[in-house]
Amino acid sequence: FLSEFFTMSFAEVLQTIVEECGGGIAAALMGNDGIPIEQFTIARPAAAHSGDFDVDTAGVEFGRILEDIRKTFDSLAGGLVEETIVRGARFSLVFRTVDEENFLIVAVEPDGNLGKARYLIRRNLMAIRHEL
Repeated sequence: FLSEFFTMSFAEVLQTIVEECGGGIAAALMGNDGIPIEQFTIARPAAAHSGDFDVDTAGVEFGRILEDIRKTFDSLAGGLVEETIVRGARFSLVFRTVDEENFLIVAVEPDGNLGKARYLIRRNLMAIRHEL
């Protein structure tokens, strides 16, 4: 099982998270510098009400905010920021720190299963780190 787990590409891991979480829209592995490493966006009519969601743009724009959160947490001696969730009317975003240089972003529809998305991210985090 573990050997199969570690042979998944970034694209396959992202696709698995989006397709299995229930209501997934997109996912991306991003560098803290705002450069996307890999992304997956689901193509289905149900995602249409999410508008023209661009996971890369979300990663870049929120990347700056995440950096401010990291600095604030450091000043409070809070340690590494592992996860941040932003809920909006049209979608929710889960940001998960992969390592010091990269993070994962997953977009979920408002009626999607945010808890399952978080679980799938945690379950696949080791495979992502292994590929880096």
